[in-house]
Amino acid sequence: MSKAAIEAPRRRVFAIISHPDAGKTTLTENMLHSAGAIHLAGQVAARGQARRTQSDWMKIEQERGISVSSSVMTFEHKDLIFNLLDTPGHEDFSEDTYRTLTAADAAVMVLDVAKGIEPQTLKLFEVCRLRDIPIITLVNKLDREGLEPFDLLAEIENKLALDVRPMQWPAASGRRFRGVADLRTNEFLKYIRPDEGGDASMGAERTPMTGEAIKAHFNDDKLLAEFQEEAELAKEYGEFNIQSFREGHMTPVYFGSALRRFGVRELLDALAEFVPGPQPEKAEKFGKEIILNPTDKEVAGFVFKVQANMDLNHRDRVAFLRLCSGEFKRGMKLKTFENKTISVHNPILFFAQDRELADNAFAGDVIGIPNHGALRVGDSLSESGKVKFAGIPNFAPEILRKARTKDPLKAKHLKKALESLAEEGVTQLFKPQMGSDIIVGAVGALQIEVMSERIKTEYGLEVIFEAPPYQTARWLSCDDPAKIEDFSAKNRNTMAEDIDGDPVYLAKSSWDVGYAEEKNPDIKFLKAKERR
Repeated sequence: MSKAAIEAPRRRVFAIISHPDAGKTTLTENMLHSAGAIHLAGQVAARGQARRTQSDWMKIEQERGISVSSSVMTFEHKDLIFNLLDTPGHEDFSEDTYRTLTAADAAVMVLDVAKGIEPQTLKLFEVCRLRDIPIITLVNKLDREGLEPFDLLAEIENKLALDVRPMQWPAASGRRFRGVADLRTNEFLKYIRPDEGGDASMGAERTPMTGEAIKAHFNDDKLLAEFQEEAELAKEYGEFNIQSFREGHMTPVYFGSALRRFGVRELLDALAEFVPGPQPEKAEKFGKEIILNPTDKEVAGFVFKVQANMDLNHRDRVAFLRLCSGEFKRGMKLKTFENKTISVHNPILFFAQDRELADNAFAGDVIGIPNHGALRVGDSLSESGKVKFAGIPNFAPEILRKARTKDPLKAKHLKKALESLAEEGVTQLFKPQMGSDIIVGAVGALQIEVMSERIKTEYGLEVIFEAPPYQTARWLSCDDPAKIEDFSAKNRNTMAEDIDGDPVYLAKSSWDVGYAEEKNPDIKFLKAKERR
């Protein structure tokens, strides 16, 4: 048996999605703590030195307390290798989340017990649904007052059209929270408040659902009776079906408090038990569709993210590669589908912004490939250079802004900085055919703020964003290139090129887009573009 056949099934790749403030970053760090990857939440011991592992590593993330960039963390639990993809929670960064989810085999959806399904939770779930990603639900913050569990489950079923299967059942919430029932084993997991000496980091103490031990823990006969009755009713949801879960139709529901580390170990155990290992991937080779298995000999994978300036001292640029097959070895030469050779001498594994050299890696692993602009989001890499995975789409921006520097002499520096950020795939860049303007496209206003802050921090430039005479952008596609050339010639004032040199129509309004479509039926005005 090959090493890949042994190692690939040990990999688990999952993302964490949530509304901002639902507790995603706290959960991430306490997962690492519970798995033994770090000694204290926020600190990592690697090669004998304590280093930060906070997943929000950008200065702006730490200042504002939000996640604006996806990060990757690798850790071990139950003899499995987990690759955790932490995604931005804010809706303005949904495109980065979408790209990250293309590399995930499952997702943990974190809900605030007091708020349930929030608007951004719904949007992120729809992103998961596009790819039928299996979802495990964690209802978080049980140490605070919250909604009734039955109401929460009904909301998940109704708003997300998912079958729910509670795997646990909570005993109240807030100050009255006592713990949860494990509905599969009929055991009770005790929650002991911190002011009473509680620490659930190593897993909660278990006791039978009936008897003197649970009675003494509750010290409230009425609350205990209500809880036991509800737990019995919860069993009527039926048995958990792992196949339905892996097809994206059913979600197992867990309850806990990431802040208090309660339920984190049990969630990790569920990920180990339910989340599938790396799955076969569809790809093209020599123009034919193939199924690439994780244990296939050829090393192949795709770039789902590019991050610039993780290390400001070195002006680095790292491509995040999700491996899909083979055994990767340090020093290998991989080729893009465009036959560009990349010698991978210093592949890295991630603890957020911290890194370790990877001597080898397998399907399901995410490795970083340092490069100087040679790799872009959506690139396929393989030993032969003949394997091509489906492209990762760019979506039409909802906000367009004209960018300029306060110092006109630094215009070229600004252009280079914007190109660098656009190549990360988070924002878009358009160069109009007429004039010297630089147009930036973003999903939301916060993206523009973050871009301004990063350009200031990472490049030392003061940038000013102004409203351009355009409201929306569409990529042009046509079987006859001459028709696009003719359309461009007639609409030079509203034509631009994106960072790949593809034609883009910058429209003043959605009405203009509709009019252009009506007058040019052979041309497609696209809201999304896959880089191929």
